[in-house]
Amino acid sequence: MGTRRRNHPKIIVVLGPTASGKSDLAVKIAKKFKGEIVSADSRQVYRGMDIGTGKVENESSKKDVFIHQGIIHHCIDIASPKRRFSVAQYQKAAQKSINDILKREKLPILCGGTAFYIKALVEGISLPEALPDWSLRKELNKKNKQELYSMLRNLDPERAKNIEKDNPRRLIRALEIVIQTDKPVPEIKKNYQYNPLFIGTKIDREKLNKRIEKRLDERLKQGMIDEVDKLRGSGLSWQRIKSFGLEYKWLAKYLQKEISYQEMHESLLRDIIKFSKNQMAWWKNDPGIEWIEKNQDALNLVKNFIKK
Repeated sequence: MGTRRRNHPKIIVVLGPTASGKSDLAVKIAKKFKGEIVSADSRQVYRGMDIGTGKVENESSKKDVFIHQGIIHHCIDIASPKRRFSVAQYQKAAQKSINDILKREKLPILCGGTAFYIKALVEGISLPEALPDWSLRKELNKKNKQELYSMLRNLDPERAKNIEKDNPRRLIRALEIVIQTDKPVPEIKKNYQYNPLFIGTKIDREKLNKRIEKRLDERLKQGMIDEVDKLRGSGLSWQRIKSFGLEYKWLAKYLQKEISYQEMHESLLRDIIKFSKNQMAWWKNDPGIEWIEKNQDALNLVKNFIKK
């Protein structure tokens, strides 16, 4: 993911585990270098999911404009939670935003923790056109990882060789494509359009875990439970709410009286910490990422990058 195309337009990519300070850093970069931020968060695209996804506060009075600390943010609140929003849809929306930012001679700053969103956008991955088949996914979701992998190995041995065996979502999507098209999963093609500088927010694990717990408690006080209750009241099924994972999954269980408040809190904290570790596992072997602990170091990196 760290590949650069020096003759392409420059963009900044700020990534890192949840609660590591990405949003604050992106705003600082935007203020210093006349930038605008493009969110790369698979849940912040949805309207009405604010506290649980950690959206920054919108200071704009206009419905279709998102501004925080005077900085325009893109790809936030662009979809209804009642409808599925795919990676391909995100890729298209983000490309449009970045091209618009570049036309106005501003610096695009991609910021978020959804690794596949970042990868799909920066690498210009050509995504399979097979549409989601919800009835098929429902049936496949009943199977465990081993069963799913075995199915894929039988149907598409080549794809099975390089897929993440422990990622049910990837396995189900691959099976969906094979079954729907009756062809192997097509080889991933890339079309690089940007010259990215990748900056990762590095933080001590113990400090990060404490920050995650503090943030969770703050969000619960801010009304995160009421937010999930409102989503249910707006017509979303419990199953749909749970599909958003983490906060929404465990709060839905709590509101359905399946678990106690303490069980909800403990399970949610455990899963967020696990999620942050998974995020780092995705990025840790990428040599193209500049990991920083101090914001000033990031600002220096951007300054030097822009000068080249």
